[in-house]
Amino acid sequence: MSDIKNVDVSIMGREFRIACPEEEEEGLREAVTFLDRRMNEIRDSGRLVGVERIAIMAALNITNELLTTRTGGFDIGDLQRRIGIMQKQLDQAMLDQEKLF
Repeated sequence: MSDIKNVDVSIMGREFRIACPEEEEEGLREAVTFLDRRMNEIRDSGRLVGVERIAIMAALNITNELLTTRTGGFDIGDLQRRIGIMQKQLDQAMLDQEKLF
């Protein structure tokens, strides 16, 4: 069982303390950075006012992108697995080439 720790983050200048397993802290911080950037983009566009409205619009945009990638026949997990396999094949091919010289 992993240790849970409190992580302090900032989203649009507001501080939050979020509990998460230690091994997931990096992913949490990446998610916070992504969300903060998206919310700031929406705020800077000037179309919406109020943190709650901006947060809801950001959540809807991100959810729509996620669902579009899933239903459009584009599976990110599958793509990452394929890239991993190709990387291993390239690494092996490079090793084989080094043996020739």
